[in-house]
Amino acid sequence: MPTKTLAQIQQEIVRLQREAERVRKTEIADVVQRIQAAIEHYGLTTEDLFGSRARRRGRPPKAVGSKRRGAAAGKRRSAKARRVIPVKYRDSHGNTWTGRGSRPRWLVAALNEGGKIDDFAVASKSGS
Repeated sequence: MPTKTLAQIQQEIVRLQREAERVRKTEIADVVQRIQAAIEHYGLTTEDLFGSRARRRGRPPKAVGSKRRGAAAGKRRSAKARRVIPVKYRDSHGNTWTGRGSRPRWLVAALNEGGKIDDFAVASKSGS
């Protein structure tokens, strides 16, 4: 058995990496297809799949099969980068709002029905 050169081994590595990527893409496509079929069959929602956290962030749920693109696709914020903002408003159904950004739909609807924003204010824990 002849000894392989470094260049031959590196070429083989490149070929195997390409083959591995093709196999990976095929397997992912199969998994996504099975997941989409199960979602359709059982009528699942994003809340069923990811819990109530998926809806409370104020972002629309991602469509099944959508892919992240662009420079930020592979990057995630570290846990230290985010600050926890205290909740300032809460209703009897557990909906919350920090007071930042646009008013959420549940609060706008409650205010349109005659409620006052002070009715939803959360008492601060600082005791002042």
